[in-house]
Amino acid sequence: MNTQETLTSEKAIALEDAHGAHNYHPLPVVLNKGKGVHVWDVEGKRYYDFLSAYSAVNQGHCHPAIVGAMTKQAETLTLTSRAFHNDILGPYEKYATEYFDFDKLLPMNTGAEAVETAIKIARKWAYEKKGVQEKDAQIIVCKNNFHGRTTTIISFSNDEGARKNFGPYTPGFIKIEYNDVDALERALKENNNIAGFLVEPIQGEAGVFTPADDYMARAKALCNEHNVLFMADEIQTGIARTGALLAVCGKCSCEGHCERQSTYSRPDILILGKALSGGAYPVSAVLADDEVMNVIKPGQHGSTFGGNPVAGAVAIAALNVVKDEKLAQNARKLGAIFRKKINDYIGESTIVNLVRGRGLLNAIVINDSEDSSTAWDICVALKDNGLLAKPTHGNIIRFAPPLVIDEEQLNECVEIILKTLKTFEK
Repeated sequence: MNTQETLTSEKAIALEDAHGAHNYHPLPVVLNKGKGVHVWDVEGKRYYDFLSAYSAVNQGHCHPAIVGAMTKQAETLTLTSRAFHNDILGPYEKYATEYFDFDKLLPMNTGAEAVETAIKIARKWAYEKKGVQEKDAQIIVCKNNFHGRTTTIISFSNDEGARKNFGPYTPGFIKIEYNDVDALERALKENNNIAGFLVEPIQGEAGVFTPADDYMARAKALCNEHNVLFMADEIQTGIARTGALLAVCGKCSCEGHCERQSTYSRPDILILGKALSGGAYPVSAVLADDEVMNVIKPGQHGSTFGGNPVAGAVAIAALNVVKDEKLAQNARKLGAIFRKKINDYIGESTIVNLVRGRGLLNAIVINDSEDSSTAWDICVALKDNGLLAKPTHGNIIRFAPPLVIDEEQLNECVEIILKTLKTFEK
């Protein structure tokens, strides 16, 4: 076909259906332009984006500083592999380690790659530093987690949609309840071969399940007590999404006024992706101090594209935007406004039970069963009214706009959401 041919939404969806693997179930909208908090479909209709590519587009669509850095570097040097040095990787590693307050960074491309990298580092550390016998290391994870879809990662998932018929599964993981410090303590006391505790500060795919305020701090203290690595998967929650630079509240970009400062929980291994590039390019990273990261030697881990010049230039620009535009502060302020307005509505609603979240990572729980179509139908209606969101876990709708949204735009979006929800009231 002529690639210059103008496609209608109907034709574009038909092409995907005919020629693409059916591993996603998108809303029936075909996008071809984005800027800031808005996206446009092929017919020219404008929408508010309230998914932000699962929090990859925290800095807004096509941010000129990020796109400019990417374009400039792409015209100069794109890839050398790690067989040679390049003049961007070192400056990027220095910038990012100082930004997040760690000694070392290991660059990768996707979030799942970063999680796999963290698992490998933790196991190697356990064998070489903690004294665990090789092949005996265990990593504690939480039920209802989402860390990606590689074979190893789905091995410790309890999402049967992601697991079924993909076995045999990788051993070496212990699952406990999320937000249950006692369960973590029991698991640590019962097994001397624990390498790490891998946890999301907020479980995003589980429906923005937000733990107790002291959960991260208490979990970190237990890991310290038992000589276990505290591994924070901040791929979705990190880089200002929850109102602080990190949801576990590491070194914060909000000038010392972080709402989570009282529960500071610096991870031993920090896992980043998504907004590390502002959605412009696949960039992920694992950060740790020397005592942990130095177990990795030449030839033991890598990626052809990991640490490429374009990725480094894009990541520096993306992190600069977060700091310069005070996106953490904006997320904290507007998130509180969003939850208050939705809570005010819930008091008289029969269709919404609960709103939960932190910063601009929020979700509403629909008053219907998980196997109902109500949440999906609401999202289709939201699309018709000019706002894009997606259900998760059947009866939960996640709301995560780009962090560059302003208060006037947020209020307009809340009006769209409430207007739509009212048509579903029983």
